[in-house]
Amino acid sequence: MTTTTHDMTSRFAPAGLSQGDADRIAELLQDRLHSLLDLTLVLKHAHWNVVGPGFMAVHELLDKNVVGVRAMADAVAERIATVGAIPNGLAGHLVEARDWDDYAIGRAAVPAHLAALRLVYDGVIGDHRKALSEMEKLDPVTADLLTQQLGELELQQWFIVAHLKTVDGELVSGGETTELGAAAAAATSDQ
Repeated sequence: MTTTTHDMTSRFAPAGLSQGDADRIAELLQDRLHSLLDLTLVLKHAHWNVVGPGFMAVHELLDKNVVGVRAMADAVAERIATVGAIPNGLAGHLVEARDWDDYAIGRAAVPAHLAALRLVYDGVIGDHRKALSEMEKLDPVTADLLTQQLGELELQQWFIVAHLKTVDGELVSGGETTELGAAAAAATSDQ
């Protein structure tokens, strides 16, 4: 029997999980998988396109973040399989299912990319928290996985934010809420 990769229905549920809970866990995790895969692509894009003072440190930081996020994506995909569903990491499925836009920054200076990436992390972390809130009611094992990942994502974001703070603790991107706005504000800042 062949199944489509879009089918998120679990084929079995681990002991102690109802079929309905296993299906919901898989659905929530598939969204997290898309988000993490997209984040790895965005980080790699910024890694290739960041320029200017501080280039090497940020270039290497972003590569380290890619490795960490890829490991998170792998853990999420394996958890989807563990609850009996079929993880889908294909690019077409990600684009079809996502509800966010592509990363908006091309070649840009270090502060511009980092300011935009801070907002990307805000979205990923916020959505991870929403999934965790529901997961805490469904499955403690998967909730633990998301909790651990949240800690790592927040640490990665903090490393980015540390590059964007003035000595007074203000963000060089100000209160901008879009990637392009944050990048522009950071690029023109005197820091």
